[in-house]
Amino acid sequence: MPKPTFLEIARRAGVGTATVERVLNGRGGVRPATVEKVVAAARSLDYPRRLPEAHRGVIRIEVILVRPDATFFARLARAFERIAATLDRTIAVHRTFLDETDPAAIARRILDPDMRRAALILAVPDHPLVGAALRQLDVQNIPTVQIVTQISATSGSYVGIDNYAAGRMAGLLMSRMQRRPGKVVALCHSQIYRVHRDRVRGFFDYLMEAGGGDFELVAALFGHDEGDRNAGQLIEALTRWPDLVGLYNAGGANAALNDVLRRHPLGREIFFVGHELTERSTRALREGTMDVVLDQAPEAQARRAMDLVLAMLNLHDLPVENPPVRFVTFTAENL
Repeated sequence: MPKPTFLEIARRAGVGTATVERVLNGRGGVRPATVEKVVAAARSLDYPRRLPEAHRGVIRIEVILVRPDATFFARLARAFERIAATLDRTIAVHRTFLDETDPAAIARRILDPDMRRAALILAVPDHPLVGAALRQLDVQNIPTVQIVTQISATSGSYVGIDNYAAGRMAGLLMSRMQRRPGKVVALCHSQIYRVHRDRVRGFFDYLMEAGGGDFELVAALFGHDEGDRNAGQLIEALTRWPDLVGLYNAGGANAALNDVLRRHPLGREIFFVGHELTERSTRALREGTMDVVLDQAPEAQARRAMDLVLAMLNLHDLPVENPPVRFVTFTAENL
């Protein structure tokens, strides 16, 4: 097989031949991110010459997440860990957990990593500081993929389910399966995650459009995906609205809600739709305190995000289609 030319490597990396020449001959003056792209392209084309020592080594992909204590993010982190174990030894995946309440720290990490980072995958709260940092990264041509939730006023690749559609699905199922009319509440983390805003909006939109007037949407409650807060919000709602018939949790901490419903005399009468299939939500479906779980398949999202990043780095030639990841609807009958 003939040795690939500088022109072929340049086309693969999306740079000029002069840049390829500078990188492969070790003459410097090229941004680290561009160096990574050229080296990755050369490797993918089986460039036979020894690469300059300054540019050899590991291609580092950082994954920024929040809340390692939360079941969903722990599941997502494990998915990236498993994917990393299947990659070439020249590719390292670094998982970084940051405080979701400190957007300034998240923005700093986006712009100033403590490693020579070739690409970034992230699932973090929506905030202007984070958006500004991502726009700067875009100008620097650093491959970036947002996963699970999007940051407002940013472009680029997003991997995740259609969260508005998921909310509408929750509304559809509630309107078809809850036979008793009455009041309905939605619960989510807060306003800081676009993923939750989109789900609640879809849920309310569907019931207002197609609920037939049987359901009164009385509140969107914030529990910050914390068990005690979620439980407190639901207890207060059950006290304030004795004719409550529906609950949609667009966020996490379902276990605390199920505990409240198990103890409440009317708990089994509340139609409860939530997200993420876990051991606890599976138990709740079987017991009947939970009626529907919409699972967003974080493993599939992690795989898609990694495939996109590897394609951006020219580490494979296969096209990566990126329609919304399909969420899966679970009831007690299809566990």
